[in-house]
Amino acid sequence: MSTDAEMAIFGEAAPYLRKSEKERIAAQNKPFDAKTSVFVVHAKESFVKGTITSKESGKVTVKTEGGEVNQIFSMNPPKYDKIEDMAMMTHLH
Repeated sequence: MSTDAEMAIFGEAAPYLRKSEKERIAAQNKPFDAKTSVFVVHAKESFVKGTITSKESGKVTVKTEGGEVNQIFSMNPPKYDKIEDMAMMTHLH
């Protein structure tokens, strides 16, 4: 992992390439439930974050940040945001 000082060479692009050390620590400590955190297909945003609220008779109810629910995908924990090596990720879509 590069430090914030090493990322400074990328100038204005640095925040888009990697989280700051403070953001990485916060993401590692953020509560995350892999069984209920999902991505939901959204017409305008491509995908939005969602949380499974119930499962009954083969139907899943998902609370999303916005949009309709028609297909869901498992979500990676926040610590994987902007990770360089995708082989480390739990779910690839």
